[in-house]
Amino acid sequence: MFFSWFKEISPTERRTFWACFGGWALDALDVQIFSLVIPAIIAEWGIGKTQAGMVSGATLIASALGGWIAGALADRIGRVRTLQLTVAFFSVFTFACAFSHNFEQFIVLKTLQGFGFGGEWAAGAVLMAESIRSQHRGKAMGSVQSAWAVGWAGAVILYTVMFSLMPGALAWRAMFGIGLLPALLVLYLRRGVPEPTAPSGRGAAAAEPAKQAGSRSSAKGLPFLEIFSPSVLRMTLIGALLGVGAHGGYYALTTWLPTYLKTERHLSVLGTGGYLAVIIVAFFCGCVAASQLLDRIGRRATILLFSIACVATVLVYLFVPLTNGAMLVVGFPLGFFAAGIPASMGALFNELYPRGMRGTGVGFCYNFGRVVSAAFPVMVGHLAKTTTLGFAIGTDASIAYAIVVLAVLMLPETRGRALAESLPGTAEQRASANAEPAHR
Repeated sequence: MFFSWFKEISPTERRTFWACFGGWALDALDVQIFSLVIPAIIAEWGIGKTQAGMVSGATLIASALGGWIAGALADRIGRVRTLQLTVAFFSVFTFACAFSHNFEQFIVLKTLQGFGFGGEWAAGAVLMAESIRSQHRGKAMGSVQSAWAVGWAGAVILYTVMFSLMPGALAWRAMFGIGLLPALLVLYLRRGVPEPTAPSGRGAAAAEPAKQAGSRSSAKGLPFLEIFSPSVLRMTLIGALLGVGAHGGYYALTTWLPTYLKTERHLSVLGTGGYLAVIIVAFFCGCVAASQLLDRIGRRATILLFSIACVATVLVYLFVPLTNGAMLVVGFPLGFFAAGIPASMGALFNELYPRGMRGTGVGFCYNFGRVVSAAFPVMVGHLAKTTTLGFAIGTDASIAYAIVVLAVLMLPETRGRALAESLPGTAEQRASANAEPAHR
């Protein structure tokens, strides 16, 4: 029932879905490696938790810049080409992290890795939104976000195997080295994914390629500032605020949760992997559930529901004195509700902008949140010096998800909205308001 819509879409839509699914899974694999190996890196270089948090913060800031630039680049050279470039970029620097000689080299390479994976999400989200018909856009965008759980699971499996077979000083390097391999498969798959086409206006003879539409908007250069024009400024600012809360909560939890389970709950490598497995499976289920709700009850209601539930679950998980068994049970709703917000943002952000600036707008809103959210892992590490790590994680994550609630209450509902081809109020926008994306 959940995936019956998949039978209704065209072969081109399916190829695009699986290509983006693979890309986001690779994103998660490479990104989550760091959160799992923090204790080993701290031990090898004798750094503190604040410095470890700074690595995550620097990576997130770089990913935000990369996402904004890649979004604008996708508006100029096309979605597919930008996607391929960003995957290759962050995969190479993930591999390079394995050969760091000291902490200073490591943080530089991790920052460059972040620049690439931020761009990959932005280009992939726009490609998906423009390739999938509007009645299934929420389901497709939510479902492809579940790939993050697949990549996260791959990272946990690698962590469990490597740290069981090797000493920590070698295991964390091996994990970063393996992070290069899946990129070869994803780049191969993406060779068969076409650039999405713009819908024909009423009476038009044929659809226009997206890259041509983007090039008109980009004649003056990359459209970095067009998303701050009066017609879309309010949506840009609120979308950025939503990104702050969504990323702040997610990274406060996922960056430090493995360390919390190991150092404060005193779980072994296998025990930590078991707890994370519950949360990861729940994250996958949460993405699938959100994908259905997006097209049933709308974008706003879905995000509001999941964000309120996130606050409540985080408070229980980290502030209530639970046994290890109870934590395992509560871990499922924690992962489930944390999934619904990122699973919803792709569809919502794409529906706020017209084609010529869509990549820039989506890249900015999603990744501005990453810039500001970079402070959350650092704040967790700093607060943990004077209190428990669990209290620090819970406080920061709860504040972040409360920001999501505030932002979503100020956004319009976009369910079923056709993707605009121009700014609101123009003749071109009115002519194509009811048009659907063209499918090959």
